[in-house]
Amino acid sequence: MNQRNLTLLTDFYELTMMQGYFKEKNVNETVIFDAFYRNNPNGNGYAICAGLEQVIEYIDNLHFTKEDVDYLRSTGMFEEDFLEYLSQFHFSGDIYAVPEGTVVFPREPLVKVIAPIMEAQLIETALLNIINHQSLIATKTARVIHAAQGDGVMEFGLRRAQGPDAGIYGARAAMIAGCIGTSNVLAGQMFDVPVKGTHAHSWIMSFPDELTAFRTYAKLYPSACILLVDTYDTLKSGIPNAIKVFQEMKEAGIPLTFYGIRLDSGDLAYLSKEAKKMLDQAGFPDAVISASNDLDEYLIDSLKAQGATINSWGVGTNMITSKDCPSFGGVYKLAAVKDKATGKFVSKIKLSENAEKITNPGNKSIQRIYQKNTGKIIADLICLTDEKFDSRNSLLLFDPIETWKKTHLAPGSYTLRQLLVPVFKEGACVYHSPKVMEIQEYCKKELDTLWDESRRLINPHEVHVDLSNELWHLKNQLLDSYHFKE
Repeated sequence: MNQRNLTLLTDFYELTMMQGYFKEKNVNETVIFDAFYRNNPNGNGYAICAGLEQVIEYIDNLHFTKEDVDYLRSTGMFEEDFLEYLSQFHFSGDIYAVPEGTVVFPREPLVKVIAPIMEAQLIETALLNIINHQSLIATKTARVIHAAQGDGVMEFGLRRAQGPDAGIYGARAAMIAGCIGTSNVLAGQMFDVPVKGTHAHSWIMSFPDELTAFRTYAKLYPSACILLVDTYDTLKSGIPNAIKVFQEMKEAGIPLTFYGIRLDSGDLAYLSKEAKKMLDQAGFPDAVISASNDLDEYLIDSLKAQGATINSWGVGTNMITSKDCPSFGGVYKLAAVKDKATGKFVSKIKLSENAEKITNPGNKSIQRIYQKNTGKIIADLICLTDEKFDSRNSLLLFDPIETWKKTHLAPGSYTLRQLLVPVFKEGACVYHSPKVMEIQEYCKKELDTLWDESRRLINPHEVHVDLSNELWHLKNQLLDSYHFKE
């Protein structure tokens, strides 16, 4: 795949701040930034982190071309010594991240950047753009797949996505979250994932009659014969003609390995139940009954509750756009600045009258805590990187806001896992990105670590994200240090 130079995929103020740092001789001041989000999208009980491979590609290819520098010069905002610096620019810092496909929760760092402030500042916009988009679509897709209760879900959203990149990388995210295939052929080629599809109403309408259209399609694709039955009349024409073709194939000795019908309009619950009766009576009980038509997790859940006999779902617009929640809301905040004299990080905190916008300071890591006998997630613990934990010791968890809410974990009753892994060290990538279908398998295992109550579509149980005792005290010390006189 050809890599694109996305260096100028940034907000203008990142560059004006960079020039400010440059002029103030802060070029090499090392800082820590955290990328995290504050609320789960879609009213969900969790999110799925995605997009890391594209972040790696972006960082690896980060450089200002002569054309980039000439363009910035033309804005009249940048001086020649700074432009000369940009012409030699490369990323030299460290990046830690949560692996793609991991179940994640609000306020915990998905990506941590440790780098000279100018480098860390520049990459903010593109990093958020990539992680926010793919994490949003992966999370929405996981909801759809959960509603389908084990049925196959196909991603059919390319024509409704907000542009080519949204269609391509949205399909990638949907595959990570568990789709069995995508209609997007370019995504299939780029990411080595299955591509799937049937035919449109125009195929039927281009023939003299529906039966001829079905026969022709079956002759071309006998091993993948899904016939669209709602062009004229689903029950009186479409399904009877499909059954006739299936009978002809059976009589001709053609193996019916993967065959069935697709419904794309009407009352899907009623039509699917009637279709199932007709197919069973004709001797085709294993025929696939597929459905499309503006589906989302709520409609699929409702159709399941109504006893619909659909067992394959093609989901497009509502999934590829995350229509009911069109943004992920990830942010990128300064957490620490290295003191030049001591070489130690000085923790930084952002204050706000809105409590959820107050940041967690310092150089942090995430410990995921599992119940030992079930493997289910108990909580996530945001802590400082130099803290040590051992599951052979007892552990006290407490809510960082309502501190009287406490959970005591007995020694040996839990296990721990460090979520953040090194991705870049001193500007060099040290992480190997798995293939998309490998990430999908990992994501399935991650979802299995959630309790069922946290996967509910409506009012899910909240997984607790707590602060370690040390981090909690550090945060409160910084809060207490800000006293402004009126």
